Amino acid sequence: MTDNENADRSRGEARDALQEALYEIKRVIVGQDAMLERLLVSLLAGGHVLLEGVPGLAKTLTVKTLASVLGGSYSRIQFTPDLVPADLVGTRVYRPDTGSFDTELGPVFCNFLLADEINRAPAKVQSALLEVMQEQQVTIGGTAYRVPLPFIVMATQNPIESEGTYPLPEAQVDRFLMKILVDYPSVGEEAAVVGRSLGEPVEVRERLSLDQLRRHAAAAATVLVDRDEIGYAVALADATRHPAEHGLADLASLIEFGSSPRGPIGLVQAARVLALLRGRGHIVSEDIRDLAADVLRHRIVLSYDALSEGVTADQLLERILTAVPEAGGEHGAQAHFGAQAHFGAQARSGAQAGSQAHSDVRAL
Repeated sequence: MTDNENADRSRGEARDALQEALYEIKRVIVGQDAMLERLLVSLLAGGHVLLEGVPGLAKTLTVKTLASVLGGSYSRIQFTPDLVPADLVGTRVYRPDTGSFDTELGPVFCNFLLADEINRAPAKVQSALLEVMQEQQVTIGGTAYRVPLPFIVMATQNPIESEGTYPLPEAQVDRFLMKILVDYPSVGEEAAVVGRSLGEPVEVRERLSLDQLRRHAAAAATVLVDRDEIGYAVALADATRHPAEHGLADLASLIEFGSSPRGPIGLVQAARVLALLRGRGHIVSEDIRDLAADVLRHRIVLSYDALSEGVTADQLLERILTAVPEAGGEHGAQAHFGAQAHFGAQARSGAQAGSQAHSDVRAL
């Protein structure tokens, strides 16, 4: 069997397993198909997720159900204004009987961490998450402790309350792969929710182990990415920084800061997983477009003019997606980068990478 056939088989197995896991989650969660799909995409892409929506939309229940369907350890932290960093990462405890200090590790030492109402904790607590979200480790008493892998933070926040809440630091927000906006269910879906509440609670079963999850993530890494698709993702991010260069001069006064490079990196990585779920071995522009709002909305800092006029990041991204041509267009085909078409291939070193980056790109 050839390498391509092995990759196709691995992707097929991953897609079937993820669909089975999704079916198990839907035994509890009614509707919210887009949110569930994005959660699975983030999971395989290894990114953290921020869920935002009004109370009662099953954000916490969704994360708890997802953790139950997947193997691995799970912790929940209810964020409150009186929380301190040691409540998250752990601390050193003095033992009078031995005259020494022992390290007590905090609840972040798990595979799946639910940070419930994350915007209710002050900045010093939010900063305690920065190291563990980016480096998968925490430092206590000068010693670094690694968290178990995979490690994914799934956070929720309520957008309608301001009393007792704190805005998340931009450095922390940027570390979330996606910010997913959870909306109300349809009338039919809400009727189904009410009907299910009258019966016995559904007990979900574990459908994926951590080893299977790693194997499926490796299968997603075999999805091919053409250089034009990477160029399209970079162009979308660049349009948030320099809108005038993309024919959107009127947006310049509405954007204080555009997306960081984590934006297009996360966009392409997430698009690979979405392509796998959709049964393809390569990504297309549609995959990037469908994920652009979720990956980029929280990376755009709006100006005072935009805030005073009630302009949202989603409205700006809608304009940007309309203005920036898809892969193969005038801007999409430009190489704003040096990369290989197989996004997961090992990078060349030194001058070889700089001189051969364009010539070694494999087309679909």
